[in-house]
Amino acid sequence: MPIATHASGVFGEEGHSMPIQHSLWRVGSEPRALREASLPSELLLEDMIVAAPEILSREWMIVGRQEDTGFGGRIDLLALAPDGTLILVELKRGRTPREVVAQALDYASWAEHLHADDIARIYTRFAKGRSLDEAFAQRFGQPLDPELLNQSHQIVIVASELDAASERIVGYLNSRDIPINVLCFQVFDTEPGLLLSRAWLRDPVEAQIAAAAGGSLTSSEPWNGEYYACFGQGENRDWEDARRYGFISAGGGAWYSGTLRLLTPGDLVWVKAPGYGFVGVGRVRKSATPANEFTVVGEDGVERPALEVLARADYHRMSLDDADRREMFVAIDWAETRPLSEAVNEAGMFGNQNTVCAPKTPKWRHTVERLKELFPNWSKGA
Repeated sequence: MPIATHASGVFGEEGHSMPIQHSLWRVGSEPRALREASLPSELLLEDMIVAAPEILSREWMIVGRQEDTGFGGRIDLLALAPDGTLILVELKRGRTPREVVAQALDYASWAEHLHADDIARIYTRFAKGRSLDEAFAQRFGQPLDPELLNQSHQIVIVASELDAASERIVGYLNSRDIPINVLCFQVFDTEPGLLLSRAWLRDPVEAQIAAAAGGSLTSSEPWNGEYYACFGQGENRDWEDARRYGFISAGGGAWYSGTLRLLTPGDLVWVKAPGYGFVGVGRVRKSATPANEFTVVGEDGVERPALEVLARADYHRMSLDDADRREMFVAIDWAETRPLSEAVNEAGMFGNQNTVCAPKTPKWRHTVERLKELFPNWSKGA
């Protein structure tokens, strides 16, 4: 049953499309619009998301449902991102009044104080005794670091419509780097059954970037202006390549490469290889560039396409035409680097699974102070 789609909307102050309404037509010589319908209950929507979390995101896992906040309410769903960010999901079958935004903020003030043990217990209740550690490792292919859990969180409101007051409030909060997003859905009646269509009010990667940039209801201290970067050493990228040719990179999904957008020329970046430790510091020379457009200077001094030179890893070569999965590169002028065998990994040092973040925690400040002792050339070229 071929179907054509259309989404109408308005644009916010930053130019982001705000989806207001979808329309669907049956494709044919005489196109026919599908009749809009509604879900019979919010419970059905909740059941659907639990059964198919990709309705929200392909890169989140559901960890809680109808959890009592102790504030006289229950949060509909809780999810985790690969970096341990907690996502609070509030569902509304119909139009979203502004009180729902206030309710979600109230729940966020509860979630902000959840510790790793609290989240593990929430998951055990949701998954009928399963271990969060085991489920996280199975879902994301990496062990769960309890210290990374809930360092930041996002708010997601799922509704069929967004009233003007709610839209203004969400826009205001986003302009203040509070990571809140709205997933707008509509239901259409077809002969085989109901269809659900959905669109984000704000690009989910931008919401993630806001969270990675330290957006929260409260910040523990001002950001020191220095970025943290996570370099995923393995079959898809190689640290020795990065040291030699001056770059960091990420790919395999928009969640992994999206935060590279935080970096602009001149920014100072401290790089950590998970499982090893801190391995380099340098300044951004060029902003994020797709793999098939990124160039490096080879051993002979000639500038060439990076993928012609980099042979130690895959760099998602099979995904060059996929804007979400392709590898993205950021050119770095290194001040100082170390091989993986000499990585710095002292107890209590900062870590995060986001490719890039702008931490606002005392741990980050203490980590940077220590790293500047261990990487004495860190200011080279400043």
